[in-house]
Amino acid sequence: MIGRAARTFLGVPIIALAVIPFGLAIALAGDTERSERFLRRWCRLVLFIAGARVVARVHPLDRSRSYVFVSNHTSNIDVPAIVSISPEPLRFVAKQELGRIPLFGWAARRMGHVFIDRRDSHGAARTIAERIGRGLQGIGLFFFAEGTRSTTGDLLPFKKGAAVAALTTGLDCVPIGVAGAREVLAPKGFSLFRPGPIAVVFGAPIPVSGHTMDDRDRLVAEQRTAVEACVREARGVLEKERSKRLA
Repeated sequence: MIGRAARTFLGVPIIALAVIPFGLAIALAGDTERSERFLRRWCRLVLFIAGARVVARVHPLDRSRSYVFVSNHTSNIDVPAIVSISPEPLRFVAKQELGRIPLFGWAARRMGHVFIDRRDSHGAARTIAERIGRGLQGIGLFFFAEGTRSTTGDLLPFKKGAAVAALTTGLDCVPIGVAGAREVLAPKGFSLFRPGPIAVVFGAPIPVSGHTMDDRDRLVAEQRTAVEACVREARGVLEKERSKRLA
């Protein structure tokens, strides 16, 4: 069996090098189904190298509709885990620093992902509105509502961006709960890959009909409650998976 140190020191360069062919392929394909396939393959490669096995529970969604997805954030490996099993294509709203990574940022923009300055709330809202204005057409807009990774596993305060986007578009919100990712890859600093299961739960949509922009704080609270419920369910799934391995 590959040791954690060997898996990490051999795997990280492979993941980094894989960004070149996958990034070029995504950039050339643009915002298409082909780029979505390339992205999912890269995510599955990352999970395979890390030794992560994703266990998913997905509430039935109307595949003909777009949604605003909102999730907790515990590790850099959250993104591959979520993308690999998402029921519909996702376009992330992420911090602008990621957009400055050579090739990665270009490819992500070409695919339709959005990078914002978290210190400039008005500028961020304008950037998100511009992305919405270009249309989603069966593509979900994705937010890590806490804005950063939690180092404890407990939810941090939620930002308002996902609620504002949902109210602006009239799209229902889908909560996502992730558990086990921070055990595979620690949330901050350098850490070794620790192979294990990651549970991802997509909950029932939160309707936005009847809400107005004045209700955004209430919608943020509803999102947080729903994400908390999904995280609890994900932790339960994780415990069952671990029990199976011990049996």
